[in-house]
Amino acid sequence: MTITLTDTLPRIRAELEVLDERFRKIAGDEYVECLYDGGRWLEGPAYSPAWRCLIFSDIPNDRLLRWDEVSGEVSLFRQPSGYVNGNTIDREGRLVSCSQGERQVVRTEYDGTRTVVASHLDGKRLNSPNDVVVRRDGSIWFTDPPYGITSNYEGHKAGQEIDGCHVYRIDPAGALTVVADDFIRPNGLAFSLDESQLYVVDTPGKHIRRFDVDGDKLIGGEVFAPCEAGMFDGIRLDDAGRVWAATHEGVHCFDPDGTLIGKLLLPDVVSNLTFGGPKGNRLFITATNAVWSWLLTASGAPQPWAAPRE
Repeated sequence: MTITLTDTLPRIRAELEVLDERFRKIAGDEYVECLYDGGRWLEGPAYSPAWRCLIFSDIPNDRLLRWDEVSGEVSLFRQPSGYVNGNTIDREGRLVSCSQGERQVVRTEYDGTRTVVASHLDGKRLNSPNDVVVRRDGSIWFTDPPYGITSNYEGHKAGQEIDGCHVYRIDPAGALTVVADDFIRPNGLAFSLDESQLYVVDTPGKHIRRFDVDGDKLIGGEVFAPCEAGMFDGIRLDDAGRVWAATHEGVHCFDPDGTLIGKLLLPDVVSNLTFGGPKGNRLFITATNAVWSWLLTASGAPQPWAAPRE
């Protein structure tokens, strides 16, 4: 099923705000393109090099959508989706998704069937998995705030069975463990280039924290950067280790030392982002009801599916 697009999708000038000279190294198209504007609240963009497409979530409409890189068309990938929020691609090229409605982390297999990879902790249902990343060792890391159970808007209103909102790790064998339990509501997360550190957003805390990764454990968790425009949501890294974060005014770019060096301003609240395209230098951004795209000189951090096997 192909989704009908607005006859003329908007195209706006790339409004950059340079706060530090280090941001001047980054340039790109003069315009930011709108790829789709028919959503209700879009989230979870994940670029698949095998399918040459962007998968993204329209959470309140309970569907996953697919933007085709070759044709430019948007089509329905799955509905109902289980009120999926965050998505990522694992090292086997499969889609891994956070199903808020089903309170599970699920994987889409090559034949289109779904495998549940996490649903309970000690016999209790997860809150509503939100965002997810995959490490090169095959482990899956995700956040679990209660957004999908606080109302019927992004899931199904229900009671919280687990005492707290945690960050989790699923090992390659499928075992689920809590790796951080001192968050208000953890949200976006991303590994450093060498995967020795994990950045995690605490949305109500209005900051990003940075942990050291010690095998299957997290250590530390100091504040890496505060948010100066509403709250943070999704985050991703580029190949220079810079952190790109979704905010209420657009995308903020942080140097690895935590300095806010620049911004890409957009007209709507940004929920999430990812790098993609054949060279990894296309920034896909979900912002309220629209998906935006900006081709730039920076490329995204290498992904697990691009990593050489050990």
